[in-house]
Amino acid sequence: MAADGAGVEILFEDDAVIGLVKPAGLATANAPRGVPSLFTLLAARRPGAFLGVVSRLDQPVSGVVVLACSTAAAADLARQFRDRTVAKTYLAVVEGRFPAALGTWVEWVDHLPVAEEQGQQDPRGQGWNRGPQGDGAEETVSREARLRARVVRRAGEVSLVELCPITGRKHQLRVQLAMRKCPIVGDRRYGARLPFPSGIALHALRLGFRHPLTGEPLSLAADPPAGWRQRFPALLPFTAG
Repeated sequence: MAADGAGVEILFEDDAVIGLVKPAGLATANAPRGVPSLFTLLAARRPGAFLGVVSRLDQPVSGVVVLACSTAAAADLARQFRDRTVAKTYLAVVEGRFPAALGTWVEWVDHLPVAEEQGQQDPRGQGWNRGPQGDGAEETVSREARLRARVVRRAGEVSLVELCPITGRKHQLRVQLAMRKCPIVGDRRYGARLPFPSGIALHALRLGFRHPLTGEPLSLAADPPAGWRQRFPALLPFTAG
């Protein structure tokens, strides 16, 4: 399958689950009429078949996405995401100085306003609370955003960062990095200065869950796009294995 010249690789497929690699620039689903998405491409390949979108990536993000092929599988996978038993690993190239020593895992807990999940963001991460009562902030409904992160390599003004979100808030990784003055390369919406040729430098590296029918562990992984190695030769290669 391909959209606008960008191939969509299938990692795993059976009667319950399809795992794919979404290219940057392609929406997961709910694209405007006439604009392709991962969902519409797969629906055209499987006419009349059930497809349930149980995981999503922002349009400028690349990496592993899983869809369900039955209502039962969709319900089971949705429960796994809701119960936070799905293991999610991302790679990002960020600007600025990552606030931890090389190789040291840190855990960030922030409280993002519900408005952030509805797409009403402060584009530079200003004004978001890091706790239930931020200094000088108006009282607002917020949701906890929890993330484990470490810097893998540094090269000049950029760093390769591994991210393991525990919660799944809208734009969570992009926001939490921007809050710490290390926005993702190419992510101008959240204050990045450096350009990126395709989308932003955020990639869903690995997704681990239990197969909704057999209960067996299933781990799907995909290396970052080849363009990453060309753009960041000092940081890459870095493999999903």
